[in-house]
Amino acid sequence: MTQPHELPLWLLFTLLSLAAIQGTWLFLDAKKRSRFPWLWGLWGLTSIPTPLLVYLLVVRKVWKKGGV
Repeated sequence: MTQPHELPLWLLFTLLSLAAIQGTWLFLDAKKRSRFPWLWGLWGLTSIPTPLLVYLLVVRKVWKKGGV
């Protein structure tokens, strides 16, 4: 199961939907915070969940006391 055409259709649809939701959320949140929204939005479309985790650590600084 290494080729994209071997993935079940429902799984492919789910992964594409999650990437679109993640990219959209990253774009909108970065735009609200004036933090390179196009960069975060496009990177959010490429993979799941690495861009989201990096965004939360770099922009939102969730490791600090008080978090978001």
